[in-house]
Amino acid sequence: QVQLVESGGGLVQAGGSLRLSCAASGRTFSSYTMAWFRQAPGEERDFVAARTWSGESTYYYYTDSVKGRFTMSRDNAKNTVYLQMNSLKPEDTAAYYCAAGRQTTVIRTPSRYPYWGQGTQVTVSS
Repeated sequence: QVQLVESGGGLVQAGGSLRLSCAASGRTFSSYTMAWFRQAPGEERDFVAARTWSGESTYYYYTDSVKGRFTMSRDNAKNTVYLQMNSLKPEDTAAYYCAAGRQTTVIRTPSRYPYWGQGTQVTVSS
């Protein structure tokens, strides 16, 4: 069982930055693929970023609209993953969710993740 708690959302002007945190419980945190999704009102939950691995290698994936602006990172000692969001745009406004799953492929599909946080709201004003 994995429990996830997000924090760090808020209101920011366009061009600003926020860092989201996702604190995870569970002894096998390091063996999970971790991901961030976002959902705007009336929209589907969309993939933002993910961290997975294969053998000794770690891989990060980002949706095209955030490449170069968002960076995902992980602190194993704190069982926490982060999403650093720079150059924020009004279209980034959404509730952001952290997710964890055992899969290392099909990482962009929300239904593949059994564990979710409660979400944190990010609002970017123009």
